[in-house]
Amino acid sequence: MVSVHHAVAFLVIAACLIASATALIARRRGAGGLVAHVIALAQTLVVAQVGIGLILLAEHHRAKDRLHYAYGAFTLLAVFAPWYYAPADPKKRLAWFAGATFLAAALGVRAFMTG
Repeated sequence: MVSVHHAVAFLVIAACLIASATALIARRRGAGGLVAHVIALAQTLVVAQVGIGLILLAEHHRAKDRLHYAYGAFTLLAVFAPWYYAPADPKKRLAWFAGATFLAAALGVRAFMTG
């Protein structure tokens, strides 16, 4: 299960970087269904990664560094923050999602380094 957690970590980082780039590019010409799906995929992978981490905790597999749990929680908070705080203007909202998913990718890298 630990190897699955590591594999999904790479998927989370890649999906968040792709979602961030897609949202930034779409900000100029307007978002379509593809952008929404890419952002939703990144968010879903983050939730799945946290779920796998909780399963590992339930099976008594602990991270080497306790900071790993903080980075995982902050990553989850980062991808969901725009749903609550982003302005209604579509271009500004996409900028929030782009920034949040980029932050999630950075936090994911840091979580991987501490795990």
